[in-house]
Amino acid sequence: MTLLGAVVATSSEVAATRSRKAKTAALATLLASLEPDEVRPATAWLAGEMLQGRTGIGWRTLQAVTPTPAPDPTLTVGDVDATLDRLAALAGSGTGVGARRAAELGGLLDAATEDEGRFLVRLLGGELRQGALEGIMIEAVAAAATLASEATGSRVEVPADAVRRAFMLSGRLPTTAQVALTSADPVADLAAIGLEVLRPVRPMLASPGDSLDAALAELGAPDGDPGVVVEHKLDGARIQVHRKGDEVRVWSRTLHEITDAVPEIVGLVRGLAVDTVVLDGETLAVAEDGRPRPFQESMKGLGSGARGTERSGADAIERVMQPWFFDCLHRDGVDLVDEPLATRREVLADVVGDRLIPGVVRPTVAQAQAAVADALAAGQEGSMVKALDSTYSAGRRGRAWQKVKPSHTLDLVVLACEWGSGRRRGWLSNIHLGARGPDGDFVMIGKTFKGMTDATLAWQTETFPRYETHRDAHTVHLRPEIVVEIELDGVQTSTRYPGGVALRFARVVRYRDDKPASEADTIETVRALRL
Repeated sequence: MTLLGAVVATSSEVAATRSRKAKTAALATLLASLEPDEVRPATAWLAGEMLQGRTGIGWRTLQAVTPTPAPDPTLTVGDVDATLDRLAALAGSGTGVGARRAAELGGLLDAATEDEGRFLVRLLGGELRQGALEGIMIEAVAAAATLASEATGSRVEVPADAVRRAFMLSGRLPTTAQVALTSADPVADLAAIGLEVLRPVRPMLASPGDSLDAALAELGAPDGDPGVVVEHKLDGARIQVHRKGDEVRVWSRTLHEITDAVPEIVGLVRGLAVDTVVLDGETLAVAEDGRPRPFQESMKGLGSGARGTERSGADAIERVMQPWFFDCLHRDGVDLVDEPLATRREVLADVVGDRLIPGVVRPTVAQAQAAVADALAAGQEGSMVKALDSTYSAGRRGRAWQKVKPSHTLDLVVLACEWGSGRRRGWLSNIHLGARGPDGDFVMIGKTFKGMTDATLAWQTETFPRYETHRDAHTVHLRPEIVVEIELDGVQTSTRYPGGVALRFARVVRYRDDKPASEADTIETVRALRL
Protein backbone atom coordinates (compact mmCIF):
# COMPACT_ATOMS: atom_id res chain seq x y z
CA MET A 1 0.00 0.00 0.00
CA THR A 2 1.27 3.46 -0.92
CA LEU A 3 1.10 6.23 1.63
CA LEU A 4 -0.49 9.54 0.69
CA GLY A 5 2.76 11.08 1.90
CA ALA A 6 4.58 9.63 -1.10
CA VAL A 7 2.14 11.35 -3.45
CA VAL A 8 2.49 14.62 -1.53
CA ALA A 9 6.29 14.41 -1.60
CA THR A 10 6.24 13.84 -5.37
CA SER A 11 3.84 16.74 -5.84
CA SER A 12 6.20 18.99 -3.88
CA GLU A 13 9.20 17.76 -5.86
CA VAL A 14 7.44 18.51 -9.14
CA ALA A 15 6.42 21.97 -7.96
CA ALA A 16 9.96 22.79 -6.86
CA THR A 17 11.66 22.27 -10.23
CA ARG A 18 11.40 23.99 -13.59
CA SER A 19 12.97 21.04 -15.38
CA ARG A 20 10.50 19.08 -17.50
CA LYS A 21 12.83 16.09 -17.42
CA ALA A 22 13.01 16.16 -13.62
CA LYS A 23 9.22 16.52 -13.29
CA THR A 24 8.66 13.56 -15.60
CA ALA A 25 11.20 11.40 -13.77
CA ALA A 26 9.70 12.13 -10.34
CA LEU A 27 6.17 11.39 -11.50
CA ALA A 28 7.20 8.24 -13.36
CA THR A 29 9.03 6.84 -10.32
CA LEU A 30 5.96 7.24 -8.13
CA LEU A 31 3.48 5.94 -10.72
CA ALA A 32 5.57 2.83 -11.36
CA SER A 33 5.57 2.03 -7.62
CA LEU A 34 1.77 2.11 -7.18
CA GLU A 35 -0.50 -0.86 -6.60
CA PRO A 36 -2.96 -1.49 -9.49
CA ASP A 37 -5.96 -0.05 -7.61
CA GLU A 38 -3.97 3.07 -6.67
CA VAL A 39 -3.06 4.15 -10.20
CA ARG A 40 -6.31 5.89 -11.12
CA PRO A 41 -6.73 8.05 -7.98
CA ALA A 42 -3.04 8.96 -7.69
CA THR A 43 -2.83 9.91 -11.38
CA ALA A 44 -5.90 12.10 -10.99
CA TRP A 45 -4.49 13.84 -7.90
CA LEU A 46 -1.14 14.53 -9.50
CA ALA A 47 -3.02 16.18 -12.37
CA GLY A 48 -4.89 18.31 -9.81
CA GLU A 49 -8.23 16.47 -10.06
CA MET A 50 -10.33 13.87 -8.25
CA LEU A 51 -11.96 10.79 -9.74
CA GLN A 52 -15.16 11.76 -7.96
CA GLY A 53 -15.40 15.18 -9.60
CA ARG A 54 -17.32 17.43 -7.24
CA THR A 55 -17.65 16.34 -3.64
CA GLY A 56 -19.96 19.13 -2.49
CA ILE A 57 -17.21 20.71 -0.42
CA GLY A 58 -16.50 24.39 -0.97
CA TRP A 59 -13.98 26.80 0.48
CA ARG A 60 -16.38 27.83 3.24
CA THR A 61 -16.55 24.23 4.48
CA LEU A 62 -12.79 23.78 4.19
CA GLN A 63 -12.10 26.99 6.12
CA ALA A 64 -14.51 25.96 8.88
CA VAL A 65 -12.54 22.81 9.64
CA THR A 66 -9.73 23.17 12.21
CA PRO A 67 -7.93 19.82 12.22
CA THR A 68 -5.20 18.65 14.53
CA PRO A 69 -2.48 17.34 12.19
CA ALA A 70 -1.24 13.80 12.74
CA PRO A 71 2.44 13.55 13.79
CA ASP A 72 3.27 10.75 11.35
CA PRO A 73 1.93 9.72 7.93
CA THR A 74 -0.53 6.81 8.08
CA LEU A 75 -3.08 7.60 5.38
CA THR A 76 -2.85 5.43 2.29
CA VAL A 77 -3.95 6.29 -1.25
CA GLY A 78 -6.80 3.80 -0.81
CA ASP A 79 -7.92 5.41 2.47
CA VAL A 80 -8.18 8.84 0.87
CA ASP A 81 -9.93 7.60 -2.26
CA ALA A 82 -12.52 5.74 -0.16
CA THR A 83 -13.18 8.88 1.90
CA LEU A 84 -13.60 10.97 -1.24
CA ASP A 85 -16.11 8.37 -2.47
CA ARG A 86 -18.11 8.78 0.72
CA LEU A 87 -17.96 12.57 0.51
CA ALA A 88 -19.17 12.52 -3.09
CA ALA A 89 -22.06 10.22 -2.09
CA LEU A 90 -23.26 12.77 0.49
CA ALA A 91 -25.24 14.75 -2.05
CA GLY A 92 -27.91 17.27 -1.19
CA SER A 93 -28.19 19.86 1.53
CA GLY A 94 -29.55 20.08 5.01
CA THR A 95 -28.23 19.95 8.53
CA GLY A 96 -27.87 16.17 8.61
CA VAL A 97 -25.98 15.94 5.34
CA GLY A 98 -23.79 18.91 6.20
CA ALA A 99 -22.89 17.45 9.58
CA ARG A 100 -21.99 14.07 8.08
CA ARG A 101 -19.91 15.75 5.37
CA ALA A 102 -18.10 17.86 7.98
CA ALA A 103 -17.44 14.76 10.09
CA GLU A 104 -15.97 12.85 7.13
CA LEU A 105 -13.83 15.82 6.15
CA GLY A 106 -12.69 16.43 9.71
CA GLY A 107 -11.75 12.80 10.18
CA LEU A 108 -9.73 12.81 6.96
CA LEU A 109 -7.81 15.98 7.83
CA ASP A 110 -7.22 14.87 11.43
CA ALA A 111 -5.57 11.70 10.09
CA ALA A 112 -3.34 13.73 7.76
CA THR A 113 0.02 15.27 8.56
CA GLU A 114 0.39 19.01 8.11
CA ASP A 115 1.81 18.64 4.58
CA GLU A 116 -0.82 16.06 3.64
CA GLY A 117 -3.56 18.31 5.00
CA ARG A 118 -2.43 21.25 2.88
CA PHE A 119 -2.36 18.98 -0.17
CA LEU A 120 -5.88 17.67 0.49
CA VAL A 121 -7.32 21.14 1.10
CA ARG A 122 -5.89 22.37 -2.20
CA LEU A 123 -7.12 19.24 -3.98
CA LEU A 124 -10.65 19.55 -2.59
CA GLY A 125 -10.69 23.28 -3.26
CA GLY A 126 -9.59 22.89 -6.88
CA GLU A 127 -6.38 24.82 -6.24
CA LEU A 128 -3.79 22.06 -6.62
CA ARG A 129 -1.39 23.36 -9.25
CA GLN A 130 1.98 21.73 -8.88
CA GLY A 131 3.30 21.92 -12.41
CA ALA A 132 2.15 18.42 -13.47
CA LEU A 133 0.59 19.64 -16.70
CA GLU A 134 -1.22 17.31 -19.06
CA GLY A 135 1.70 16.93 -21.46
CA ILE A 136 4.10 16.11 -18.63
CA MET A 137 1.66 13.59 -17.15
CA ILE A 138 1.39 11.82 -20.51
CA GLU A 139 5.18 11.54 -20.73
CA ALA A 140 5.34 10.39 -17.11
CA VAL A 141 2.75 7.66 -17.67
CA ALA A 142 4.72 6.39 -20.67
CA ALA A 143 7.97 6.42 -18.69
CA ALA A 144 6.29 4.73 -15.71
CA ALA A 145 4.84 2.00 -17.92
CA THR A 146 8.32 1.36 -19.30
CA LEU A 147 9.71 1.17 -15.75
CA ALA A 148 6.90 -1.13 -14.63
CA SER A 149 7.61 -3.51 -17.49
CA GLU A 150 11.18 -3.93 -16.21
CA ALA A 151 9.80 -5.47 -13.01
CA THR A 152 8.43 -8.35 -15.09
CA GLY A 153 11.88 -9.08 -16.49
CA SER A 154 11.21 -7.87 -20.04
CA ARG A 155 11.56 -4.16 -20.72
CA VAL A 156 8.92 -2.75 -23.07
CA GLU A 157 9.44 0.77 -24.38
CA VAL A 158 6.06 2.51 -24.16
CA PRO A 159 6.04 5.61 -26.41
CA ALA A 160 4.35 8.80 -25.25
CA ASP A 161 2.42 8.96 -28.53
CA ALA A 162 0.73 5.66 -27.65
CA VAL A 163 -0.38 7.10 -24.31
CA ARG A 164 -1.43 10.36 -25.94
CA ARG A 165 -3.64 8.66 -28.52
CA ALA A 166 -5.24 6.36 -25.93
CA PHE A 167 -5.88 9.40 -23.70
CA MET A 168 -7.51 11.23 -26.62
CA LEU A 169 -9.90 8.35 -27.28
CA SER A 170 -10.61 7.36 -23.68
CA GLY A 171 -11.03 10.97 -22.58
CA ARG A 172 -9.64 10.20 -19.13
CA LEU A 173 -5.98 10.19 -18.15
CA PRO A 174 -6.44 8.02 -15.01
CA THR A 175 -8.10 5.31 -17.11
CA THR A 176 -5.32 5.48 -19.68
CA ALA A 177 -2.67 5.31 -16.94
CA GLN A 178 -4.27 2.23 -15.42
CA VAL A 179 -4.15 0.41 -18.77
CA ALA A 180 -0.54 1.45 -19.37
CA LEU A 181 0.67 0.47 -15.89
CA THR A 182 -1.25 -2.73 -15.24
CA SER A 183 -1.22 -4.42 -18.64
CA ALA A 184 1.02 -7.32 -19.59
CA ASP A 185 1.27 -5.79 -23.07
CA PRO A 186 0.80 -2.04 -22.58
CA VAL A 187 1.57 -0.98 -26.16
CA ALA A 188 -1.01 -3.37 -27.62
CA ASP A 189 -3.63 -2.62 -24.98
CA LEU A 190 -3.19 1.13 -25.37
CA ALA A 191 -3.56 0.74 -29.13
CA ALA A 192 -6.75 -1.28 -28.53
CA ILE A 193 -8.45 1.72 -26.89
CA GLY A 194 -10.70 3.03 -29.63
CA LEU A 195 -13.38 5.61 -30.11
CA GLU A 196 -16.56 4.68 -28.28
CA VAL A 197 -19.79 6.49 -29.12
CA LEU A 198 -21.25 8.19 -25.99
CA ARG A 199 -17.75 8.44 -24.47
CA PRO A 200 -16.21 11.88 -25.14
CA VAL A 201 -12.95 12.27 -27.05
CA ARG A 202 -10.27 14.80 -26.13
CA PRO A 203 -10.61 17.68 -28.60
CA MET A 204 -8.05 18.61 -31.23
CA LEU A 205 -6.66 22.09 -30.65
CA ALA A 206 -5.43 24.83 -32.95
CA SER A 207 -2.36 27.03 -32.74
CA PRO A 208 -2.33 30.77 -33.37
CA GLY A 209 -1.32 31.59 -36.93
CA ASP A 210 0.97 34.53 -37.63
CA SER A 211 -1.15 35.64 -40.57
CA LEU A 212 -3.34 34.27 -43.32
CA ASP A 213 -0.47 34.35 -45.80
CA ALA A 214 1.85 32.54 -43.37
CA ALA A 215 -0.75 29.86 -42.61
CA LEU A 216 -1.42 29.27 -46.31
CA ALA A 217 2.29 29.02 -47.03
CA GLU A 218 2.91 26.60 -44.13
CA LEU A 219 -0.05 24.29 -44.72
CA GLY A 220 -0.30 24.34 -48.50
CA ALA A 221 1.04 21.38 -50.49
CA PRO A 222 4.50 21.80 -52.03
CA ASP A 223 3.15 21.21 -55.56
CA GLY A 224 1.07 24.37 -55.40
CA ASP A 225 -2.21 22.73 -54.38
CA PRO A 226 -3.64 24.95 -51.59
CA GLY A 227 -4.40 21.82 -49.59
CA VAL A 228 -6.39 23.72 -46.95
CA VAL A 229 -9.86 24.75 -45.94
CA VAL A 230 -10.47 28.26 -44.60
CA GLU A 231 -13.41 28.30 -42.19
CA HIS A 232 -15.17 30.81 -39.99
CA LYS A 233 -13.77 30.94 -36.44
CA LEU A 234 -16.94 31.29 -34.40
CA ASP A 235 -16.91 33.25 -31.16
CA GLY A 236 -18.77 30.51 -29.38
CA ALA A 237 -18.29 27.52 -27.12
CA ARG A 238 -16.72 24.26 -28.27
CA ILE A 239 -19.08 21.28 -28.25
CA GLN A 240 -18.76 17.57 -28.94
CA VAL A 241 -22.00 15.75 -29.76
CA HIS A 242 -22.54 11.97 -29.73
CA ARG A 243 -25.60 10.11 -30.93
CA LYS A 244 -26.39 6.42 -30.60
CA GLY A 245 -29.90 5.59 -31.74
CA ASP A 246 -32.19 8.10 -30.01
CA GLU A 247 -29.70 8.92 -27.28
CA VAL A 248 -27.85 12.21 -27.77
CA ARG A 249 -25.25 13.57 -25.37
CA VAL A 250 -23.26 16.81 -25.54
CA TRP A 251 -19.96 17.73 -23.90
CA SER A 252 -18.04 20.99 -23.51
CA ARG A 253 -14.43 21.63 -24.48
CA THR A 254 -13.34 20.35 -21.05
CA LEU A 255 -15.52 17.22 -21.44
CA HIS A 256 -18.12 18.30 -18.91
CA GLU A 257 -21.52 17.06 -19.97
CA ILE A 258 -23.92 19.88 -20.92
CA THR A 259 -26.71 17.87 -22.58
CA ASP A 260 -29.49 19.34 -20.42
CA ALA A 261 -28.36 22.89 -21.21
CA VAL A 262 -28.72 22.60 -24.99
CA PRO A 263 -32.09 21.05 -25.93
CA GLU A 264 -31.93 22.71 -29.37
CA ILE A 265 -28.74 20.83 -30.22
CA VAL A 266 -30.10 17.55 -28.90
CA GLY A 267 -33.22 17.91 -31.03
CA LEU A 268 -31.28 18.86 -34.14
CA VAL A 269 -28.84 15.93 -33.90
CA ARG A 270 -31.61 13.48 -33.07
CA GLY A 271 -33.20 14.47 -36.38
CA LEU A 272 -30.13 13.69 -38.52
CA ALA A 273 -30.28 10.73 -40.91
CA VAL A 274 -27.76 8.59 -39.01
CA ASP A 275 -27.82 5.90 -36.35
CA THR A 276 -24.47 6.69 -34.69
CA VAL A 277 -22.38 9.82 -35.10
CA VAL A 278 -19.73 11.88 -33.27
CA LEU A 279 -19.55 15.56 -34.22
CA ASP A 280 -17.15 18.34 -33.27
CA GLY A 281 -18.27 21.93 -33.48
CA GLU A 282 -19.19 25.21 -31.82
CA THR A 283 -22.38 26.62 -30.40
CA LEU A 284 -23.23 30.23 -29.78
CA ALA A 285 -26.11 32.48 -28.92
CA VAL A 286 -27.44 34.47 -31.87
CA ALA A 287 -29.36 37.73 -32.06
CA GLU A 288 -32.62 38.17 -33.98
CA ASP A 289 -30.69 39.17 -37.12
CA GLY A 290 -28.68 35.94 -36.94
CA ARG A 291 -25.44 37.63 -35.90
CA PRO A 292 -23.50 36.10 -33.01
CA ARG A 293 -24.05 37.54 -29.59
CA PRO A 294 -21.08 38.19 -27.25
CA PHE A 295 -19.07 35.17 -26.13
CA GLN A 296 -20.08 35.51 -22.48
CA GLU A 297 -23.74 35.24 -23.45
CA SER A 298 -23.07 31.93 -25.16
CA MET A 299 -21.36 30.73 -22.01
CA LYS A 300 -24.34 31.85 -19.92
CA GLY A 301 -26.57 29.83 -22.22
CA LEU A 302 -24.53 26.73 -21.44
CA GLY A 303 -24.29 27.45 -17.74
CA SER A 304 -27.98 27.99 -17.11
CA GLY A 305 -28.91 24.33 -17.32
CA ALA A 306 -31.44 25.21 -20.02
CA ARG A 307 -32.17 28.08 -22.32
CA GLY A 308 -31.05 31.35 -20.80
CA THR A 309 -32.64 34.79 -20.94
CA GLU A 310 -30.84 38.08 -20.77
CA ARG A 311 -33.67 39.89 -19.02
CA SER A 312 -36.89 38.86 -17.34
CA GLY A 313 -40.38 40.03 -18.17
CA ALA A 314 -41.81 41.26 -21.46
CA ASP A 315 -38.42 42.37 -22.77
CA ALA A 316 -36.79 38.97 -22.23
CA ILE A 317 -34.47 37.85 -25.03
CA GLU A 318 -34.35 34.09 -25.42
CA ARG A 319 -30.78 32.85 -25.65
CA VAL A 320 -31.14 30.02 -28.16
CA MET A 321 -27.95 28.07 -28.71
CA GLN A 322 -27.24 27.45 -32.40
CA PRO A 323 -24.69 24.77 -33.39
CA TRP A 324 -22.34 24.58 -36.36
CA PHE A 325 -20.05 21.63 -36.97
CA PHE A 326 -16.55 21.44 -38.43
CA ASP A 327 -15.60 17.78 -37.96
CA CYS A 328 -17.05 14.27 -37.95
CA LEU A 329 -15.15 11.58 -36.02
CA HIS A 330 -17.55 8.68 -36.50
CA ARG A 331 -20.53 7.78 -38.66
CA ASP A 332 -22.65 4.64 -38.53
CA GLY A 333 -20.03 2.24 -37.25
CA VAL A 334 -17.04 3.74 -39.06
CA ASP A 335 -14.36 5.62 -37.07
CA LEU A 336 -12.88 8.56 -38.98
CA VAL A 337 -10.20 9.97 -36.65
CA ASP A 338 -7.42 8.52 -38.79
CA GLU A 339 -8.94 9.71 -42.06
CA PRO A 340 -7.72 12.99 -43.56
CA LEU A 341 -9.76 16.11 -42.87
CA ALA A 342 -10.78 16.22 -46.53
CA THR A 343 -12.60 12.89 -46.10
CA ARG A 344 -14.04 13.78 -42.70
CA ARG A 345 -15.37 17.06 -44.06
CA GLU A 346 -17.13 15.35 -46.98
CA VAL A 347 -18.83 12.94 -44.55
CA LEU A 348 -19.70 15.85 -42.28
CA ALA A 349 -21.35 17.82 -45.07
CA ASP A 350 -23.47 14.79 -45.95
CA VAL A 351 -24.53 14.38 -42.30
CA VAL A 352 -25.25 17.95 -41.12
CA GLY A 353 -26.14 19.79 -44.33
CA ASP A 354 -26.48 23.53 -43.72
CA ARG A 355 -25.05 23.12 -40.21
CA LEU A 356 -21.59 22.74 -41.77
CA ILE A 357 -19.49 25.67 -40.63
CA PRO A 358 -19.00 28.16 -43.50
CA GLY A 359 -15.71 27.80 -45.34
CA VAL A 360 -13.97 27.45 -48.66
CA VAL A 361 -12.00 24.35 -49.70
CA ARG A 362 -8.70 24.60 -51.60
CA PRO A 363 -9.04 28.36 -52.08
CA THR A 364 -6.83 30.66 -54.08
CA VAL A 365 -5.18 33.40 -52.04
CA ALA A 366 -7.88 35.84 -53.17
CA GLN A 367 -10.64 33.40 -52.20
CA ALA A 368 -9.02 32.80 -48.80
CA GLN A 369 -8.80 36.55 -48.18
CA ALA A 370 -12.45 36.90 -49.14
CA ALA A 371 -13.39 34.08 -46.75
CA VAL A 372 -11.63 35.84 -43.88
CA ALA A 373 -13.35 39.11 -44.74
CA ASP A 374 -16.73 37.33 -44.86
CA ALA A 375 -16.15 35.82 -41.42
CA LEU A 376 -15.35 39.21 -39.88
CA ALA A 377 -18.29 40.85 -41.65
CA ALA A 378 -20.58 38.19 -40.20
CA GLY A 379 -19.44 39.15 -36.70
CA GLN A 380 -17.18 36.15 -36.15
CA GLU A 381 -13.82 36.46 -34.39
CA GLY A 382 -11.67 35.34 -37.32
CA SER A 383 -10.91 32.28 -39.41
CA MET A 384 -9.40 28.82 -39.14
CA VAL A 385 -6.92 27.50 -41.70
CA LYS A 386 -6.72 23.70 -41.65
CA ALA A 387 -4.61 21.23 -43.59
CA LEU A 388 -6.88 18.89 -45.55
CA ASP A 389 -4.48 15.97 -45.10
CA SER A 390 -4.45 16.23 -41.29
CA THR A 391 -5.81 13.44 -39.11
CA TYR A 392 -7.60 14.16 -35.83
CA SER A 393 -5.04 14.48 -33.05
CA ALA A 394 -5.48 15.76 -29.51
CA GLY A 395 -3.34 16.41 -26.47
CA ARG A 396 -1.19 19.26 -27.72
CA ARG A 397 -1.51 22.19 -30.05
CA GLY A 398 -0.20 21.22 -33.45
CA ARG A 399 0.22 23.36 -36.54
CA ALA A 400 -2.26 21.48 -38.74
CA TRP A 401 -5.03 23.80 -37.54
CA GLN A 402 -4.23 27.49 -37.20
CA LYS A 403 -6.30 30.41 -35.92
CA VAL A 404 -6.08 33.63 -37.90
CA LYS A 405 -7.66 36.54 -36.07
CA PRO A 406 -7.31 40.33 -36.10
CA SER A 407 -5.43 41.34 -32.99
CA HIS A 408 -5.95 44.30 -30.72
CA THR A 409 -3.22 45.82 -28.58
CA LEU A 410 -3.50 48.16 -25.63
CA ASP A 411 -0.89 50.03 -23.62
CA LEU A 412 -1.80 49.43 -19.98
CA VAL A 413 -0.25 50.06 -16.58
CA VAL A 414 0.92 47.35 -14.18
CA LEU A 415 -0.83 47.85 -10.85
CA ALA A 416 0.42 44.75 -9.01
CA CYS A 417 2.04 41.38 -9.58
CA GLU A 418 1.47 38.01 -7.95
CA TRP A 419 4.15 35.50 -7.01
CA GLY A 420 4.12 32.49 -9.32
CA SER A 421 3.57 28.84 -8.47
CA GLY A 422 4.76 25.57 -9.97
CA ARG A 423 7.36 26.25 -12.65
CA ARG A 424 7.16 29.98 -11.86
CA ARG A 425 7.72 29.64 -8.13
CA GLY A 426 10.06 32.37 -6.93
CA TRP A 427 9.24 34.70 -9.81
CA LEU A 428 6.79 37.58 -10.02
CA SER A 429 4.34 36.36 -12.63
CA ASN A 430 0.63 37.27 -12.93
CA ILE A 431 0.30 41.03 -13.54
CA HIS A 432 -2.71 43.20 -12.65
CA LEU A 433 -3.58 45.55 -15.51
CA GLY A 434 -5.06 49.03 -15.34
CA ALA A 435 -6.35 51.58 -17.84
CA ARG A 436 -6.16 55.34 -17.35
CA GLY A 437 -9.27 56.77 -15.73
CA PRO A 438 -10.85 60.19 -16.36
CA ASP A 439 -9.19 61.73 -13.32
CA GLY A 440 -5.71 60.45 -14.02
CA ASP A 441 -6.21 57.43 -11.79
CA PHE A 442 -5.94 53.85 -13.02
CA VAL A 443 -8.79 51.36 -13.16
CA MET A 444 -8.13 47.63 -12.97
CA ILE A 445 -9.48 45.70 -15.98
CA GLY A 446 -7.80 42.32 -15.80
CA LYS A 447 -4.82 40.09 -15.13
CA THR A 448 -2.52 37.98 -17.28
CA PHE A 449 0.49 35.70 -17.05
CA LYS A 450 0.51 34.74 -20.73
CA GLY A 451 3.20 35.64 -23.23
CA MET A 452 5.95 35.85 -20.62
CA THR A 453 9.33 34.28 -21.37
CA ASP A 454 11.75 33.28 -18.64
CA ALA A 455 13.65 36.48 -19.40
CA THR A 456 10.46 38.50 -18.88
CA LEU A 457 9.78 36.79 -15.55
CA ALA A 458 13.33 37.43 -14.39
CA TRP A 459 13.06 41.09 -15.41
CA GLN A 460 9.76 41.51 -13.58
CA THR A 461 11.15 39.89 -10.43
CA GLU A 462 14.16 42.18 -10.45
CA THR A 463 12.41 45.40 -11.50
CA PHE A 464 8.98 45.47 -9.87
CA PRO A 465 10.16 45.72 -6.23
CA ARG A 466 11.68 49.12 -7.11
CA TYR A 467 8.12 50.37 -7.66
CA GLU A 468 6.62 48.60 -4.63
CA THR A 469 4.15 50.39 -2.37
CA HIS A 470 3.23 47.40 -0.19
CA ARG A 471 2.82 43.63 -0.37
CA ASP A 472 1.05 40.68 1.15
CA ALA A 473 1.80 36.96 1.05
CA HIS A 474 0.87 36.61 -2.62
CA THR A 475 1.02 40.04 -4.26
CA VAL A 476 3.41 42.95 -4.68
CA HIS A 477 1.51 46.22 -5.25
CA LEU A 478 3.20 48.84 -7.43
CA ARG A 479 3.16 52.51 -8.17
CA PRO A 480 1.27 52.88 -11.50
CA GLU A 481 4.31 53.77 -13.60
CA ILE A 482 5.21 50.70 -15.69
CA VAL A 483 3.51 50.47 -19.10
CA VAL A 484 3.06 47.14 -20.86
CA GLU A 485 1.77 46.44 -24.34
CA ILE A 486 -0.96 43.79 -24.23
CA GLU A 487 -2.38 41.85 -27.16
CA LEU A 488 -5.92 40.60 -26.73
CA ASP A 489 -8.74 38.95 -28.62
CA GLY A 490 -11.41 41.34 -27.43
CA VAL A 491 -13.08 43.02 -24.48
CA GLN A 492 -16.27 41.94 -22.77
CA THR A 493 -18.55 43.41 -20.14
CA SER A 494 -17.72 42.08 -16.69
CA THR A 495 -18.41 42.88 -13.05
CA ARG A 496 -15.26 41.08 -11.95
CA TYR A 497 -13.02 44.13 -12.21
CA PRO A 498 -13.63 47.78 -11.21
CA GLY A 499 -13.49 48.95 -14.84
CA GLY A 500 -16.65 47.01 -15.69
CA VAL A 501 -14.88 45.13 -18.48
CA ALA A 502 -12.49 42.19 -18.82
CA LEU A 503 -9.87 41.36 -21.42
CA ARG A 504 -10.19 38.18 -23.47
CA PHE A 505 -7.02 36.10 -23.87
CA ALA A 506 -4.69 38.92 -22.89
CA ARG A 507 -0.95 38.29 -23.35
CA VAL A 508 2.20 40.35 -22.92
CA VAL A 509 3.83 41.70 -26.09
CA ARG A 510 6.52 43.89 -24.52
CA TYR A 511 7.17 46.47 -21.85
CA ARG A 512 7.05 50.07 -23.06
CA ASP A 513 9.89 51.85 -21.33
CA ASP A 514 9.46 54.50 -24.03
CA LYS A 515 5.98 55.43 -22.84
CA PRO A 516 4.96 57.11 -19.57
CA ALA A 517 1.87 55.99 -17.69
CA SER A 518 0.16 59.27 -18.62
CA GLU A 519 0.06 58.00 -22.23
CA ALA A 520 -1.49 54.63 -21.41
CA ASP A 521 -4.83 53.82 -23.02
CA THR A 522 -7.91 55.15 -21.29
CA ILE A 523 -10.77 53.15 -19.86
CA GLU A 524 -13.02 54.63 -22.56
CA THR A 525 -10.71 53.29 -25.27
CA VAL A 526 -10.91 49.86 -23.69
CA ARG A 527 -14.69 49.96 -23.35
CA ALA A 528 -15.02 50.92 -27.01
CA LEU A 529 -13.59 47.49 -27.93
CA ARG A 530 -16.40 45.63 -26.19
CA LEU A 531 -17.92 42.80 -28.22
